[in-house]
Order: sequence, then structure tokens, then C-alpha cells
Amino acid sequence: MDIGVFIPIANNGWLISKTAPQYMPTFALNKAIVKKAESYGFDFALSMVKLHGFGGATEFWDHALESFTLMAGLAAVTKTIKLYASTAVLTLPPAIVARMATTIDSIAPGRFGINIVSGWQSAEYSQMGVWPGDAYFGYRYKYSTEYVQVMKDLWEMGRSNFKGEHFQMDDCQVGPLPSAPVKIVSAGQNDKGMEFVAKYCDFNFINGVGVNTPTKHAPTVERLAKAAEATGRDVGSYVLCMVIADETDDAALARWENYKENADQEALSWMSDQGNVDKTASSQSIAKTQSRPEGAINFNMGTFVGSFAHVARMLDEVASVPGTKGIMLTFDEFLTGLDNFGEKIQPLMACR
Repeated sequence: MDIGVFIPIANNGWLISKTAPQYMPTFALNKAIVKKAESYGFDFALSMVKLHGFGGATEFWDHALESFTLMAGLAAVTKTIKLYASTAVLTLPPAIVARMATTIDSIAPGRFGINIVSGWQSAEYSQMGVWPGDAYFGYRYKYSTEYVQVMKDLWEMGRSNFKGEHFQMDDCQVGPLPSAPVKIVSAGQNDKGMEFVAKYCDFNFINGVGVNTPTKHAPTVERLAKAAEATGRDVGSYVLCMVIADETDDAALARWENYKENADQEALSWMSDQGNVDKTASSQSIAKTQSRPEGAINFNMGTFVGSFAHVARMLDEVASVPGTKGIMLTFDEFLTGLDNFGEKIQPLMACR
């Protein structure tokens, strides 16, 4: 079972709370996190792309680094861990991203991959004048499909003459070629997203569901498995989970309750408003699931709260769901959380 870390490229990580750890994103912090993860045998680290925050008292995600630049820096100071950067497809041409990926592959041969972000938050793009209009919600995966095809052409053949609705290449060239296939991941949750992942990606990031309900993601994994059957490709699920662990269940639960009681309601309201812009979004879409009020404080991701032994058992249960190829972790306190995971949780996990 692969284990990864979702690194805090934006301020305050994944807890929209006034009593959660408050910090700015820096290269030094992310370097410390990724090197610590590597020392504990983590398989990968991924940085998201975020271009507009949620505001509120915590200025949540109002401060963020750039994903490819950050991962290039981390590639130079790591040795074994795989690194994924995220591209917001509306902001960077695919031929440029293909060349950026080849460059980072030359720093960390065979260790670089790309996360495709089709875009659900229109404010990220309208602030820069690149939002194509709300009709984009309906064709964003067609756009991403062409985007990925251009990159694959360039990585495999060094040139592309792709002619599509959104991209037209005219003997576009990239060289040298990457040393190994560049893995592609995405986080498609609705039917169109699942179809895109099954045809063009290697992994799908999905949210775990609920608090201390480690197998509740099974229906989503099953949906991806069915989509992959239609394409005949080997595509697996990486489950996104938050760990809040302590010596006892009561101590961990007290931290979790404190975070919830002090949620940044203004930031949560902004996120909810953005999630409702897409009137065509299904109930399974990221925009809808992450802003549901019962757990929006940490984007409704699967959350494991308890003692170190309890969390280890629950993560083993996550891994037991057929089709689950990996778990991507976040922590309320990243550096302490990684040490606790590496020294007190991971040694108890059968799947590791």
C-alpha cells in the first residue's frame, strides 16, 4: 500500500479553523515535511495548485506557493520519494507543462508526475481574466482530455500535431524526452471525471468519507473500477485522509472538537458560495462534497481521530478496500504528525 503526503502549499493546511495551527507556506516548511516523509519511507508527496483563497479571519488559502516551482526545488533535495505537481489547465499551455515536467524529471529521474486540475472555483481564474465562462463547467473534462493528449504526444514522440477543439499543435516539439513515463493523476469524482481518469490517468485521488469510517469510500472506488473495466487500463484509487492522533482517543478527540467549535465560518461560507456556482454539478462532484456543512471544516475528507493504535487499525481498514492502491495523508500538525505516524502508527500497520 502506497503512502503519500498532501503537502501544505497554502497557508494553514486543510483545517478551516481559528484554533488549528496557523502558518504560512514556505519552501523551508515543505522541504522539512517532504524530507521527513522520505525518511519514513513515504512513496509520494503531492502539492495542489490554489490561486485564490477563502478569506475569513484565518485568511484561509489566501497565501500559496506555485506548485511546479516548489516541486522542482524539492526534487533537488530528495532521493527516493515521488513528487507530483499540479497544473490548473486553464492557466498553463500543455506544451509548456510537458517541458516543465521533462525538466523536473532531469532533476529527479523517474520520480515526477502531474496532477490535472480541471477547475471548479471560477474566482481563481476570473481574477486573471482567463475564466472562459460558466459553460466551461460542462466541457472541462473534454478540455483536460485534449490537454493530456498533447502532453503524452510530446513525451512519447517529442512532437505533436494534435488538432482538437481547444488545442491545435503545429509540429510542436519538446526534447529531451523524460527518462520514464510521467504518471498522471486527477481527482475526478463525478461520472465525467471518472471516465477521464479511466482513459487518461494512472491514479484517481478520492476523498475518504466521514470521521472514523474507514471503509466508507468503497462505493467511489468501485465506480472507478467499473470505469476502468471499460477502458482495460490499470487505474487505482489514492484515498485522501486526515490524521489527528494522540496518546489516547480522548486527547485526539478533544483536539478535533476544538477545531470544529472554532471553525472560520466566513471562510467556510465563501467556499460554499463558490461550490454552488456550477449549477450542473452532480452531488458527487468535488465542489459539492467538500462544502457539505457536516464536515466542511476539513473539506469533508476522511478523518481518523484517535490513539496511535486506533488510527493504525483504521488505516489498515482503508487499505483493505479492493482497488485502493494508496493513502494520501494530511495532518493537523504536519511535522509532529509525520513523526507520530512514522514512529508510532506506521509500525503497527499491516499494510505497511
